[in-house]
Amino acid sequence: MHKKDLCEVYCHDEEKVNYIQGELQKVDISSITQLFKVLADENRAKISYALCQNDELCVCDVANIIESSVATASHHLRTLRKQGIVKYRKEGKLAFYSLDDDHIKQLIQLALVHEKELKINV
Repeated sequence: MHKKDLCEVYCHDEEKVNYIQGELQKVDISSITQLFKVLADENRAKISYALCQNDELCVCDVANIIESSVATASHHLRTLRKQGIVKYRKEGKLAFYSLDDDHIKQLIQLALVHEKELKINV
């Protein structure tokens, strides 16, 4: 951290601080951090991105996309499912995965837009 990144004088807006602390008590920040922790894994991010590109993929497709074994892909998909990021349906012996809802797609798309903007501004 550079000295320019810090306030030179300590002061705070008590009204703002109290308001935001009150708002923080109304939301479950830990569930948000857990969501981002799950997506912070590169393979799970790749899987989520892949499911943004195609509405539904079987476990074997996912394994090939992330260049892993089926067991590894299944492990990542199970983690994503437990977090509510993906859902699945069975068709005989095959399991097909899709994003649980459009919010995950929006998160991925926003992250990609943000990343592109960072590259432009560097």
